[in-house]
Amino acid sequence: MHIQLSDHFTYQKLLRLTLPSIIMLVITSIYSVVDGFFVSNYVGKTPFAAVNLIMPFLMIIGAIGFMMGTGGGALIAKTLGENHQEQANRIFSLVVYLSAIFGMVLTVLGLVFLRPVASLLGAEGELLENCVRYGNVVLLATPAFILQFEFQCLFATANKPGLGLAITVAAGMTNVVLDALFVAVLPWGLEGAAAATAIGQCVGGILPVIYFARKNSSLLRLGKTAFDGRTLAQVCLNGSSEMLSNIAASLVGMLYNIQLLHYIGEDGVAAYGVLMYLGMVFNAIFLGFSVGSAPVVSYHYGAGNTTELKNMKIKCFTTITAFSVTMFALALLLAEPLAALFVGYDRALFALTSHAFFIYSLSFLFFGFTIYTSSFFTALNNGPISAAVSFLRTLVFQVSAVFLLPLCIGMEGIWWSVAAAEAMSLCTSLFFLKCLQKKYQY
Repeated sequence: MHIQLSDHFTYQKLLRLTLPSIIMLVITSIYSVVDGFFVSNYVGKTPFAAVNLIMPFLMIIGAIGFMMGTGGGALIAKTLGENHQEQANRIFSLVVYLSAIFGMVLTVLGLVFLRPVASLLGAEGELLENCVRYGNVVLLATPAFILQFEFQCLFATANKPGLGLAITVAAGMTNVVLDALFVAVLPWGLEGAAAATAIGQCVGGILPVIYFARKNSSLLRLGKTAFDGRTLAQVCLNGSSEMLSNIAASLVGMLYNIQLLHYIGEDGVAAYGVLMYLGMVFNAIFLGFSVGSAPVVSYHYGAGNTTELKNMKIKCFTTITAFSVTMFALALLLAEPLAALFVGYDRALFALTSHAFFIYSLSFLFFGFTIYTSSFFTALNNGPISAAVSFLRTLVFQVSAVFLLPLCIGMEGIWWSVAAAEAMSLCTSLFFLKCLQKKYQY
């Protein structure tokens, strides 16, 4: 059964539409998980801590892909809903071309600032050198990294989520196989893990360009365009919340690492890295669902179909609730097995990670609602509200919690701060949804 953006969506059809996007983003999130597994078990604890310490900086650089993908996708889907096919293709082409250019610029800036940033985060000695060795290789693939994130959003807009999934699976498998080869078989260590990630990102970022540059059966095709500052500003404004969310999450990750180095040391950074791996995968599930369903919301908003907007809101939030409860239960079950998988070779580190995992799991009950609320307002082309939801969640609630709670209850406050911040973010999301319900009639 072929699914179109103009359809009426049941729960079954909604899951069929969003499943490819969910799997795409989960596979992408597994890049870091795979690197972490091989580095921890085959290279050592200090290199593992280095990967976790520098990863937020690398994710900040790639965040522009989410901004261009979600912001561009919302505007393109709205334009398609208004039946302006040629204009949609021009916007699509502009977004892709500019993203590649931004990626080249960010590669240079990343290489220049890598060592100073790692040092600022508290790395020194062997830990600092490991951060630089890993980051120097991964940064070379920044343009492809940005395009990969972007196309994961735009494949849904082009009504080709299945093809996007196939390309992402190919990229993910490339990363896994090369990680095993470069780290477990060949003695390439950190550089090998970084090279595997970079090559996987190139597969995920370059293959979509080849597909859309040729005649294809999707709703979109790369072609001639012209610079349009007004359109670019709208794309950036629409997607600013997603970029802000990713940048802020990375900044918060840096702050957590700084606090953990202060209170616990390298073991704290390593333990937090394991928590982040599961958090990244679960976050990808919510984000994938949001990305996959957003074009439908944008389409019906552009078409003025308020009945379907209400239908999408009810079904999406019900689905998010089911996901949240399921993920919380899974996190409790997987806490000790995952801790053993990554750091089972160190008894003290295993105990620390397992304990932190149980506390951190509470956040899975809340953060899916905030992620979807931000995406929902992006789909409605309301970038400011979407950005406000993300800003409060990360740069206000999480930053406040990670600094204040340790002062009140010591080291335990670091682990509790995530759940506390996500609970406050949920309340904020519900407030915005209620206040703007009459305006959008959802």
